[in-house]
Amino acid sequence: MSDQQAQKQAAAKAALRYIEDDMILGVGTGSTVNCLIELLPTLKLAGAVASSQVTEDRLRALGIEIVDLNFAGQLDVYIDGADEVNAHLQLIKGGGGALTREKIVAAASNKFVCMVDESKSVEILGRAFPVPIEVLPQARSYVARQLARMGGEPVYREDFVTDYGNVILDTYDLDVSNPLALEQQLNNIVGVVCNGIFAANQADVLLKASSNGVEILNR
Repeated sequence: MSDQQAQKQAAAKAALRYIEDDMILGVGTGSTVNCLIELLPTLKLAGAVASSQVTEDRLRALGIEIVDLNFAGQLDVYIDGADEVNAHLQLIKGGGGALTREKIVAAASNKFVCMVDESKSVEILGRAFPVPIEVLPQARSYVARQLARMGGEPVYREDFVTDYGNVILDTYDLDVSNPLALEQQLNNIVGVVCNGIFAANQADVLLKASSNGVEILNR
């Protein structure tokens, strides 16, 4: 097992303390979340709200009941990973393409717990990892032009369609020094469904795993 994989497993184990019996849990998407999902059958969950079809399939395979968010109401806890996180617990997510569902479930939860290994911690978001932007297919070219005007370099994610039938523009070179302002600016572009900056819905708790253990950071 690689050191990074061991860190992901350690972060997933640390997240168990935020899960209570008979809870409907919001469950994210990604490799670190997969480590958490493997641990969930040992708990007494009332069900789970999945942030992607991939996660939904994994949960069902383990016998965990899937609950529609429309019927679950406000969730107590949502647990997910991130592609990047800064010191303010603001994130970039969407490497797996589930950013819109992830942001919806995060917004509908009282507490957002984020699990990462130390490689995901950065000083400034967006310098190494692009900002994924979910776009209506018809608006792809128009949105790309607007992103270019902002100094970004949008790259169409080929052979990928989101759970909602949309496309993704992975956008490099955006200035993410003010994540909250940029998140809003991107959302205001006509044709954009959602973007991968989680600043308005930043993490409440960060579980950052390293070779020295798991550090807990609170907003």
